[in-house]
This record gives sequence, structure tokens and C-alpha cells, in this order.
Amino acid sequence: MTVETLPSPPAYPPARDLLRGKTVLVTAAAGTGIGFAVAKRCVEEGANVLVSDVHERRLGEAVERLRAIAPERVHARSCDVTKQDDVDALVGTAIATLGHVDVLINNAGLGGTATIVEMTDAEWSRVIDVSLTSVMRMTRAILPHMQARKTGAIVNNASVLGWRAQAGQAHYAAAKAGVMALTRCAAIEAAPHGVRINAVAPSIAMHEFLAKTTTPELLADLARREAFGRPAEVVHGDTEAGLSQAKQTLDVTYRSEEHTSELQSH
Repeated sequence: MTVETLPSPPAYPPARDLLRGKTVLVTAAAGTGIGFAVAKRCVEEGANVLVSDVHERRLGEAVERLRAIAPERVHARSCDVTKQDDVDALVGTAIATLGHVDVLINNAGLGGTATIVEMTDAEWSRVIDVSLTSVMRMTRAILPHMQARKTGAIVNNASVLGWRAQAGQAHYAAAKAGVMALTRCAAIEAAPHGVRINAVAPSIAMHEFLAKTTTPELLADLARREAFGRPAEVVHGDTEAGLSQAKQTLDVTYRSEEHTSELQSH
């Protein structure tokens, strides 16, 4: 299969009130990536949503766009997920503002490109902290609340790189593989309390901020080989696979690499 023969993106799916009355907390939801797309879809599906991000200006812009859909159901608080005090404050604000939290979307992540020989300890640690340890921090902070209520769902954003290899991505791939392992262990611990924990593993979702952490050469190569740029698929997959299908599973990582795995061999 070549890029030229890929089917056209599907139509953006209409909302069906899947999350009417539910409350959702989304990390790293500013900007133009998966986090904002998921938050937008949750609002469209009727949820009360609190979005967070470390970038306050972009967070404000995201809130304006979301409130254009449902002004009374969108809330926000800035948060640096690498700081436990920020994480605790975010969870506290979400509970106080929304009344309770039904769903947590752990979307925070940081990429970059460096070979292992060239990679510094600081580069490695930063990616692991943002992309993996933050998921543990948020999960640790919200689980007592969900477990006390005997209900709740956590969706962790992993990546196809948690399964497959790519040069220059050792830190990011290790972090996302760690997210998958963390998801499995956390799911087992949370299940007796009525809390579901799942992960989704999307391929690349192209957006303007990728250029800050990814080389132009790599982006061009991915543009040639990846089935990207399909926001309807990304939003539909993350929201409905992670929230609706997860209602009937203990622990599954949903993959969105069917096209990309075929492209890799060509």
C-alpha cells in the first residue's frame, strides 16, 4: 500500500450524547494536537470538561474555542504535570469545580529526536518525566477519589512507538512503552474498586507544535510514510475507543497503526 492509495478520511462523526452528564479532566489540552481534539469531542458529546496545560496563553485560547461550543461546560486550570504540587492542585480544582471526576485523560507528552550516543541525561529524563512519570502522578492523585466513588475511567495516551522501533526516539519509545506497562498494572489495582484504566496508542497526529521538538527531515519522512492528518479518526478513536469501548474491558491498549504498519514495509 502506498500513501497515494490510502482511502480518504472519514466524515467527522456527529455527536451522539455519549458523555452527557459526565465530567472529564484532560491534561495537555491546549494547542492543536490530540489533547485539544479529545477535549473538543468530549464537549460535543455533552460532557462537563476541565482542561489543563502548562502553556497558559495557549490554554486560554483553547478555552475560548471550546466555550464557543458550550460556554457553561468548559473550565480550565494551568498545570505543570512534572510538579506534584501542581498535579494535586489540578485534581483538587477539578473535583471542586466539576463536583467529581468521571474520566481522566492523561495526554501530556514530550518528544524530541536524538540518537542514544548523542542523548544527554537531561534530554532522557525530561521526556521520561513528562511522558511517563506525569501519567503516574496524575493517576496516583485521582485514584483515591475514583476508588471512593467506586467508579471512574482513566485513559492514557500511549503511542505506536511503544511497540515499534524508530531511530532517534529511544527516550520517547521507552516512555510510551512504560505508559502501556503502567496502564496494565494500574488497571489490575483499580479494577476491584470499579475503576477502569485503559490506553490508546495513536500514530502521529500532525500539528504545528511538532516542529519545536522534531526535525524537519523526520517530519518530512513521516509525512511520506504515515497515515496521519485524520482528526476525525484521532478524535473518534481516542474518545470512543478509550471511553465507550473501555466500559466493557479491564485493560486494553487500542492501536491506530493498521495503515502505518503496512506502509513501513514499502
